[in-house]
Amino acid sequence: MSIGVLALQGDVREHLGALAELDVEGRAVRAASDLRGLSGLILPGGESTTLSLLLGSSKLFEPLGEAIASGLVVFGTCAGLVLLANEVHGGRPDQRGFEVLDCSVLRNGYGRQSESFEAAVEVAPALGPEGASMPAVFIRAPLVERVGAGVEVLARAARPSDPEPRAVALRQGRVLASAFHPELTADRRLHRLFLAMVQSAATGCEVGVPVGVA
Repeated sequence: MSIGVLALQGDVREHLGALAELDVEGRAVRAASDLRGLSGLILPGGESTTLSLLLGSSKLFEPLGEAIASGLVVFGTCAGLVLLANEVHGGRPDQRGFEVLDCSVLRNGYGRQSESFEAAVEVAPALGPEGASMPAVFIRAPLVERVGAGVEVLARAARPSDPEPRAVALRQGRVLASAFHPELTADRRLHRLFLAMVQSAATGCEVGVPVGVA
């Protein structure tokens, strides 16, 4: 299993460290040639407009988009979620994304850097038993405003200004995404689920069973 981490900007080291904890060797992806042989790819948190520009200047946007469209399993966290969503509000007019996750998101919808927070988010059965939660770190996180009918909500959280729980982790086919930074906690359930999705893509088996806590 070969897992890449987009290494243009953002929490690259933290995701590589999370993979290493799970005995998976990650590969930094900085050029189109780095995509060869990958089984899955993580789009890390960072700054979505900067990542969009760097994907263009590095000539990675088109080959990466083709790889995702061809079935590469992908996991986007925070800014990575913005890059995967098919509708983005609050971005630059020239900002580009891969538009493979049927949802709409508001950039920085959870507030500025100074409004970053940690919370326990409610998880769906794919991540734990009924009533279970997981720790989550929100840093200039995107707010999920709409979720398409074919998208599975894996976790929900309420923000202080909005007591209604919102979707903060999503899965659709071979796409996994979270509004928060799972790489910044010790909980590896989302990374384990991503690796199970990669294995599923290789074997043709469906992923739907609960994933153990690291």
